[in-house]
Amino acid sequence: MPGGLEAMQGTPPGIKVIRNLRGKEWSLKTYRYVVLLLTFIAYACYHASRKPSSIVKSVLDPEPVKNEITYPWPVGEVFVRKSVLVGHPIRVHSKGWEPFNGKDGTVKLGEIDVAFLACYSMGMYVAGHLGDTLDLRLFLTVGMMGSGIFVGLFGLGYFWNIHVFWFYLVMQMIAGLFQATGWPSVVAVIGNWFGKRKRGLIMGVWNAHTSVGNICGSLLAACVLQHGWGWSFILPGGLIFLGGIMVYLFLAAYPEDVGLACPNGWDSNKVDKEPKDVESLVQNEAKEGAVQAETSTTRQYGSLSRSSAVGLVQACMIPGVIPFALCLFFAKLVAYTFLYWLPFYLSQTAIGGEYMSVKSAGNLSTLFDVGGIVGGILAGYISDKLNARATTAASFMYAAIPALLLYRWYGATSKAMNIVLMMIAGLFVNGPYALITTAVSADLGTHSSLKGNSRALATVTAIIDGTGSVGAALGPLLTGIISTNGWDAVFVMLVIGAFIAGLLLSRLVLAEILERSSKQSSVTDDQRQQSIMGSASQPLLRDQR
Repeated sequence: MPGGLEAMQGTPPGIKVIRNLRGKEWSLKTYRYVVLLLTFIAYACYHASRKPSSIVKSVLDPEPVKNEITYPWPVGEVFVRKSVLVGHPIRVHSKGWEPFNGKDGTVKLGEIDVAFLACYSMGMYVAGHLGDTLDLRLFLTVGMMGSGIFVGLFGLGYFWNIHVFWFYLVMQMIAGLFQATGWPSVVAVIGNWFGKRKRGLIMGVWNAHTSVGNICGSLLAACVLQHGWGWSFILPGGLIFLGGIMVYLFLAAYPEDVGLACPNGWDSNKVDKEPKDVESLVQNEAKEGAVQAETSTTRQYGSLSRSSAVGLVQACMIPGVIPFALCLFFAKLVAYTFLYWLPFYLSQTAIGGEYMSVKSAGNLSTLFDVGGIVGGILAGYISDKLNARATTAASFMYAAIPALLLYRWYGATSKAMNIVLMMIAGLFVNGPYALITTAVSADLGTHSSLKGNSRALATVTAIIDGTGSVGAALGPLLTGIISTNGWDAVFVMLVIGAFIAGLLLSRLVLAEILERSSKQSSVTDDQRQQSIMGSASQPLLRDQR
């Protein structure tokens, strides 16, 4: 392959070692599985490192103060009766952590969240463009290791006995900037390796990393909470730092980095070396609508290539980018309100006349993400079957409205009811959020208007998810303010957000319905013509006989 030696210089060091030990090359299918696994783990680490702040909220700001018993999960009780706590010898009296335990503690916690998410959303636009111009593997590595350091520093404030608000604010802001590197990078890597066939289902399953990361982060932070809330940040921070080392060693961000040709421009010389594997893949990619020829004489060679990336303005002009970006603004407003405030809500709400401990609330909140896993997979599968991304996303957002209302009205009636309704709400809230940030972003990042330019994946993903992250910052901030007047007002905000999210896709939904109906009518016309031709040919056959 021309320039093959140059391309191979970008091979991750861990893969080089494995090649030397095995003495032979991996197949293309194996590389794809490895890429899926590594990006899954990488972004699960990102989300795990975001979860601790929601777990420790009730420890930093315990108002209203409730005496509570802590049991090891999952052996101990999940719910703790308030009446049992009175006079119990092992009850816990928490005074909170200055400066978050005052009258404005809830507002300050909301400000911490919005500072993180504001820097995350602003950094996303820059990170997306950098991801399309720099080596994705190194870019992702730096982002993960930087995130781990500053998440850990937030937790060290506990051991250093820091009670200054600006310290925690700055740590979260810098962590948000580093966290912005994650999503555009992993989506771009997946887009580099996979075509459009069954993309919704594949990415729906793959997007479970969001919920898996939330679950792992919740359990890890809650597990060590009794030893000091600082550990709830240090352990997830160490986890994502180690994940960054793993990415550096083993993630091949581009097929060219391991000597394979890019799906957007397969090298004919590579087909001679692996005819069965690559030829079949080329045929599949042709059916999927992938561009198979490069118009320029200069080819891209993975991480060593520095071809010009698509600009933000050009990416915004791609049909569908703006409507989906605005839809995600409100979808993430709803989803991230649950991400950051659900454990706090559970610990402050009497469910069946019983209160639960802070630790149990953190553990129980993971069931929302379990429902989210199912929702992401289901939304991806349905959108593939119907070939209608906008219709699927809008339908899920509208279905989230009654799910949210039912959870608020009946979630406190009993333990079982709360769990069921929480999972249903998670399914409909996280389903469209997962679909838009994965399959939709990848579809638009490889849109036909780009004329085969694969350097738009991270930029388009950053525009969509960056806009969504502004809503993700606004939701927790408004919740911190509105919740002081009661949780009913918070759920009204969530319902309005879900409705507007679905409404913003109305034009795209109408276009998909019209396109589908036109295809069905054309198929019907073809069948009628074939039927007429068949009936007309029958007398001719009888005359010939």
